[in-house]
Amino acid sequence: MSYWTQLRLPTERELVVGLYDLRGYTIYCEKTEPMRALDVMARYAELAAAILQDAGGWFVKPIGDAGLFAFPAEQADDAVSAVLALQNRGDPWLTAQGYKGWVRTHMHVGMVAIGRIGAKGREQLDIIGKTVNIVGAMRSEGTIAMTPALFRRLSPPLRKLFKKHTPPVSYIAADDPRPRRG
Repeated sequence: MSYWTQLRLPTERELVVGLYDLRGYTIYCEKTEPMRALDVMARYAELAAAILQDAGGWFVKPIGDAGLFAFPAEQADDAVSAVLALQNRGDPWLTAQGYKGWVRTHMHVGMVAIGRIGAKGREQLDIIGKTVNIVGAMRSEGTIAMTPALFRRLSPPLRKLFKKHTPPVSYIAADDPRPRRG
């Protein structure tokens, strides 16, 4: 059994929460027939879900060109490694589909409530709380951004892949072209 199948609902847990979205989506939709865009987004969400779930995470839900996902807090390294794998596999996949953009991911760690939400009889498992809101409010033009709380959970080798970026403090990929500030 996995961490996710052992949950008793509703519950409260500390999770790594991530939200990815695809840069260039608005322009893509302006130039692409709706059924083609739906097909590409559905297959990308399938790819993202497989990568995240194979690493021990839970693909909570797709949200158009975005996706919400979670990992147990003690699997912070696995969460970040899965996001790196999503970039390494997903970006070339998007290019092969004629999509001129890339995946961008925001991540944080903290408490969430896990439970079923939705129309009676059609409820879906979801996560709610301040941690999810923090992830949704994060801004970055780079590829990966995380809060200091998540950065502190990473092993030293993974920490070396990121650098501090201010204001506000977030950690971005070390190969991000933005210059370091004092």
